[in-house]
Amino acid sequence: MTGAFALSVPHEQALAVREEVGFYQAVRSAIIKVTVEGARFTEDLDHAIQQIVSRAVASDEVIDIFAAAGLKKPDISILSDEFLEEVAHMPQPNLAVELLRKLLNDEIKDRSRRNLVQSRSFAEMLERTIRAYQNRAIATAQVIEELIELARNMREASRRGEQLDLTEDELAFYDALEVNDSAVKVLGDENLRLIARELVETVRRNVTIDWTVKENVRARLRVMVKRVLRKHGYPPDKQEKATLTVLEQAELIAKDWTE
Repeated sequence: MTGAFALSVPHEQALAVREEVGFYQAVRSAIIKVTVEGARFTEDLDHAIQQIVSRAVASDEVIDIFAAAGLKKPDISILSDEFLEEVAHMPQPNLAVELLRKLLNDEIKDRSRRNLVQSRSFAEMLERTIRAYQNRAIATAQVIEELIELARNMREASRRGEQLDLTEDELAFYDALEVNDSAVKVLGDENLRLIARELVETVRRNVTIDWTVKENVRARLRVMVKRVLRKHGYPPDKQEKATLTVLEQAELIAKDWTE
């Protein structure tokens, strides 16, 4: 039934039964979780997510976004509150946990290629919540609530760049400055944004294709980063850690600048 439905979407008759197909897939995956080991369950969970999440995207057009685009996961930044509410009230709470865990984990992996600090922070939150759930320290209802809150936080984080008037790259370096540290906060957002922009320009001008394996280039860039931090009054006792984080962040995204 899954294959036939995927081939038929967005035909009118297929859309008319999408709720039934989604429910069928959810029940099927819940059963598979009990009877089949991890790899097989993950494969069928993908099918369940494909049917359920296609109704979740904040759009007036109801289509199967996975079948149409060949994607395995949705962009969490466009998941609506209505979808998260639907997940919270799924009749299969264990499936809801697995669905949320998969969506969040995939999104964190994607962000880890662009924003080091943000992805690490969200990964730690997800791991902590799932570990507590697996150790039976929290109930299923509570873990669903915490995962939904994490999803909302990740969605909001996607908008921070626009709110701070920073590009995606600038936001990544901004986050690398430990902006939540009380000693750093005193610099103010305006100054921290200025530092982030200057760091992007400094790194962009000085990285080469093989800069990560050339210690002399890394050393020169390290000096330049520290110079930028000192110029703007960044706390001296925080500079070494910030410099290392900035260089790690540079390794993530600088390859796009040298291609």
